[in-house]
Amino acid sequence: MNRLSLKIAALTLAVSVLAGVSAQAADKKPKKKKNQDLSANPLANVNSKQPDKELFDKAMIALKKGRFDVARLDLQTMLNTYPESEYRMRAKLAVGDTWFKEGGAAALTQAEAEYKDFITFFPTAPEAAEAQMKVADIYYQQMEKPDRDHINAEQAEREYRTMIDQFPDSTLVPRAKQKLREVQEVLAERETQIGLYYESRENFPAAIARLQTVADTFPLYSKSDQVLLGIGDAYAGEAHNIQIASTLPGAVRERLRAVYQDKAAAAYAKVITRYPMAPHVEDARDRLVAMNRPVPDPTQEAIAENDAEERSRQALHFTDKTLGLIKHGPTVVEAVHVGEPTLADPKRTLAPDVNKENIALFNTSINAGRPAAAPGTVAPTGANEPPRSDQPSQAPLQGGAAGDGTGVGVSIVDAPSGGAAVDPNAVVKPVGPTNAAIPAAEAPAAAPDQVNDVKPGSTPAATPVSAADAKKKKKAPKADLSDESSSKQKKKKGLSKINPF
Repeated sequence: MNRLSLKIAALTLAVSVLAGVSAQAADKKPKKKKNQDLSANPLANVNSKQPDKELFDKAMIALKKGRFDVARLDLQTMLNTYPESEYRMRAKLAVGDTWFKEGGAAALTQAEAEYKDFITFFPTAPEAAEAQMKVADIYYQQMEKPDRDHINAEQAEREYRTMIDQFPDSTLVPRAKQKLREVQEVLAERETQIGLYYESRENFPAAIARLQTVADTFPLYSKSDQVLLGIGDAYAGEAHNIQIASTLPGAVRERLRAVYQDKAAAAYAKVITRYPMAPHVEDARDRLVAMNRPVPDPTQEAIAENDAEERSRQALHFTDKTLGLIKHGPTVVEAVHVGEPTLADPKRTLAPDVNKENIALFNTSINAGRPAAAPGTVAPTGANEPPRSDQPSQAPLQGGAAGDGTGVGVSIVDAPSGGAAVDPNAVVKPVGPTNAAIPAAEAPAAAPDQVNDVKPGSTPAATPVSAADAKKKKKAPKADLSDESSSKQKKKKGLSKINPF
């Protein structure tokens, strides 16, 4: 009896448990559908038995299962068989989705071409914004780390900006802005690393150019406070180099040092006024105090804005750093989630421009203590300098009136005549004869007339030759030909001795 009662009690307990479970299952609310991705079928809930709709649904099922070739074949069949179908736009876009889901460099290139064709054929359709968004996502997936190739990151930035500019009313704009913030985080990190490297090598103009470009172009960068600190430290380094330059005059060194310190103080002050909630704001205050410069107070609007930016960032954990060493793309968890990203790049700051500015400051500091030149005056050239183009030399004076001067452009200055009065109070008395008058130049003597003894029309008589001279001419000495080469003087050899010719 006890066993039977135990069995009945166990059966009753099991029935009650099953009844409670079924009641709980009946009261359980249905799960909400997750947000579908851009490649989901938006026409799945449309009840239609048309053949084009059935082909489209069949292709989307194959796409979901990863059978990309089958999905492309069904979509192309639908487009070719039913060119006037109301599902042709979604089918054309889905062809690009098959390549996008397949992945790989070649497949992504084909997907980009399909999306660009869709935008060309249907520029005003709502799906055009979706196609442009996917083109940007193609380059976003191929982004490298900040210290690697940056071509894909720059292309992704351009495509996201194009999407926001061309389709400002699309529901995908908030997602595009967040992706753009993440891409700009990667680009800003790259420029910052290069600038800090130049600063470590004491190449201050190049460091200032890189860091100033980041400060102007990417104000939402997570390390903007470090960027401004780097700019200030670079200008402080310039001031230190000027201070230890012993070849410059002291006044010039003080002027240049004051200018560079002003620029450094401005960079430190901007850290406090623009990023008052940043981690390195205390370092900026300490630098201003060390320079004996006033520390500015940030406004409440700046505090609220920067506080919202810092709260929207995610902290970089150990797992994120570990995964960053393994995965292909960069880590963008520190990217901000509020604020408007930069949609147009301002003018970049280049190192040659910074050098030109330094040269201009140097010249200004040197010329600061000199009096200003009167208007219209030209500084004379030095002894060994070529003549200036704005001050040509004067041409030599030509001879004056007839009979006056030498006629070669040189005038003769006469010494004072002996009858001139001599100053009795002169310290140095004139030396020389009292009569210093230059005698008059004498005319040259006339040349004698040329005498020609031969009369015109007559032949000069031949000079008579004596008999002795004639014999000498007949008995002229013969030339010594012993040293010359001649076939007559050579001795014949061999058979040539017998030859009489």
